[in-house]
Amino acid sequence: MNVMDSAPAKSSLMSPEADIQRTQFPYVTGTSVVGIKYKDGILLAADMGGSYGSTIRYKSVERLKPVGKHSLLGASGEISDFQEIMKYLDELILYDNMWDDGNSLGPKEVHNYLTRVMYNRRNKFNPLWNSLVLGGVKNGQKYLGTVSMIGVHYEDNHVATGFGNHLARPILRDEWHENLSYEEGVKLLEKCMRVLLYRDRSAVNKLQIAKITEEGVTISQPYSLKTFWNFSAFQNPTVGAEGSW
Repeated sequence: MNVMDSAPAKSSLMSPEADIQRTQFPYVTGTSVVGIKYKDGILLAADMGGSYGSTIRYKSVERLKPVGKHSLLGASGEISDFQEIMKYLDELILYDNMWDDGNSLGPKEVHNYLTRVMYNRRNKFNPLWNSLVLGGVKNGQKYLGTVSMIGVHYEDNHVATGFGNHLARPILRDEWHENLSYEEGVKLLEKCMRVLLYRDRSAVNKLQIAKITEEGVTISQPYSLKTFWNFSAFQNPTVGAEGSW
């Protein structure tokens, strides 16, 4: 018998039997994250919904996390990929701390690292299905940036992911200014989150707001917003839009 015939056939990467070790499609996802600079630091806001398709399956998913001493991260998209990113960042911060040289990674360095990670995974056709917002304060310098799942990144005074790019940023362009107090910043973020709650089916009325200053990171306890559902457009949302089907 031919030796080649007796050897077990190696599974090809293209064969249906080969294990798929990458996220082919996001399953449990979080929606928008909104971030702004204010007078003393950075504020981020995100709700706590985790959607399984169109079903809001989980309502206590924390999507705002501290990173090291100077940074704060918010993520929309696939929750398991966000957990993978946090594992990468934990290893990065641990490695940085092991040098024990008195220096520590700032938000700009962390943002650049995330940009490289996301672009690298995109080039391998194995992306992390997230859009990230990274804010922080170091040596009195405020930093706020975002990076998409394919590595597109930028800095700005206010950023948003998901539906927030379309619904929250117009509000921020009109009402944001660099001398916002903490209370004014929270009020502005709550206005954005309320609009997203009205218009984004994946949003839930349970959110957290996180701030980072020179003193460190504070993430609020989950809370809900006061809402009003008796607007005329909500009473009969399909009036004037009846289709032939």
